[in-house]
This record gives sequence, C-alpha cells and structure tokens, in this order.
Amino acid sequence: MIVGLAPGMHGANRTGRPFTGDYAGILLYKTLFHFGFSNQRESTAANDDLRLIDCRITNAVKCLPPQNKPEPKEIKQCNHYLKSELNSLQPYTIILALGSIAHQSILSAFELKKSDYVFSHGARHDLPNQLVLYDSYHCSRYNTQTKRLTEEMFFSVFQSIKKEMEN
Repeated sequence: MIVGLAPGMHGANRTGRPFTGDYAGILLYKTLFHFGFSNQRESTAANDDLRLIDCRITNAVKCLPPQNKPEPKEIKQCNHYLKSELNSLQPYTIILALGSIAHQSILSAFELKKSDYVFSHGARHDLPNQLVLYDSYHCSRYNTQTKRLTEEMFFSVFQSIKKEMEN
C-alpha cells in the first residue's frame, strides 16, 4: 500500500485516481511499472486501462486541501479513514509512506509514538500487526527538481520493498 499526501489539484482531484494527471505520478507510475506493480508506465486518466498489481494507493488526506497543502486539522480529521484502510491490511503487508506527513499519519492511525519511528528516506520500520513501513521522500515536482529525490533514490526504495516481498 502506498500512502501519499492528498489529492492533487491537477491529479486525483481532477481525474479520480491518485497521482493520475499529477506531476508526481510521472515518477510513481514509471516506478510501479518498472517493478511490476502496474501494467503500464503512465496514467493519464481514470479510464486509461492502467491496472495496479499487488498494489494499492491511498492518501493521508482525502480531499483537495487549500493551496494544495493540508492543514494539521485536515490531516487529523481524515486520519480515521486512513486508520480504517490500514486496519484492513493483511499481516506482512508493506506500506510505503511518500513523505513525512504520510509517515506521521500512518503512525497516528496506529497510535504510535512518532519519536520511535523517525522518518528518513529509505528507512524501514516494523509496525504492529506484522506490518512493515518504508519511507520515501514524496515524488513531487519540487523534490525531483531540487534533486532531493532522484529516480535512483526512488527506485532504491522499491528495490528494497520488492526484495522483501520475494522473501
């Protein structure tokens, strides 16, 4: 399960599918395809025949936030939806948090101490119910253009996830 931040104005809010039509979706869907988690390398519309394989995408916040940046109140208000999704996961499911807000939202949903699970790109954390959390910087335009996140860095996280899934 991949947990993003919130529906993007030009992405999911417009298309109805997370990261579809959004700049962040370019790297995400390319990576999903590369590692066998989707049947095509890009997503342009909700009806473009893209299928996820052994993968699900959700967001910490469920509606388009003002200025495309969620406020703490919105994050907290939406957390029960994320909690419900996380509680439905099978043991040994791997969760990927895209960014620190998604990471913190996951921890809040499990009522875990944030200081025990520090966000760091590429970090791996064992969660309750035999779930695993991986962290990545968000694949946003800002992060990729500033090289805070490179394609190689993003691929590296997915390589770790794929390797763990195969064990």
